[in-house]
Amino acid sequence: MPSYKLSYFPVRGLAESARLLFHLAGVPFEDERVNFLDDTWEKMKGKTPMGQLPVLTVDDFEIPQSAAINRYLARKFGFAGKTPEEEAWVDAVVDQFKDFFAEFRKLVIAKRVGKSAEELEKLTAEVIKPAMDVYFKVLNGLLEKSKSGYLIGDSITFADLYIADNIQTLKKYGLLEASGEQPKLAAHLEKVYSHPNLKSYIASRPVTEI
Repeated sequence: MPSYKLSYFPVRGLAESARLLFHLAGVPFEDERVNFLDDTWEKMKGKTPMGQLPVLTVDDFEIPQSAAINRYLARKFGFAGKTPEEEAWVDAVVDQFKDFFAEFRKLVIAKRVGKSAEELEKLTAEVIKPAMDVYFKVLNGLLEKSKSGYLIGDSITFADLYIADNIQTLKKYGLLEASGEQPKLAAHLEKVYSHPNLKSYIASRPVTEI
């Protein structure tokens, strides 16, 4: 078996789906959490393939970019969909997440740079809430049609990991409740997080806002 090292910062962020894939598959890996509060990351940055994290190292082979890492692991471990059609839809759900995250990231950055409560409320009302409405409509539509409780097909895929982790983040930001009742998304989160291969890790992992 190859050796795996996943390098990222000490938050869930863009690496959590990959961490979850390792635990889901029961494959051991080194979970390197790089300190960005001292000079550790600055010293490391120039040595990474694209000057950013996450990076997955498989033996001596480096893979950059979170989407590439997740697709690689999902295909290798069998969580990318069971047919070419399912694979296409799994990718489509992840792309839908990325569309939403591009908008949500504006709120993350606004909080990080210390925008006022009024500015955050305005951004949430004018940008985040409309983006959530579109996002939730797509996800709820998929779950409405699902017979398994998962987004695509009859078993868990890496799209479920992306979405569950994002819903957890929205809960921590107080946005899930603010958008009204979301029973299907809440049930999906519970289903994913209670998976036997994930439950122990999720209960013991560091608690972070994102």
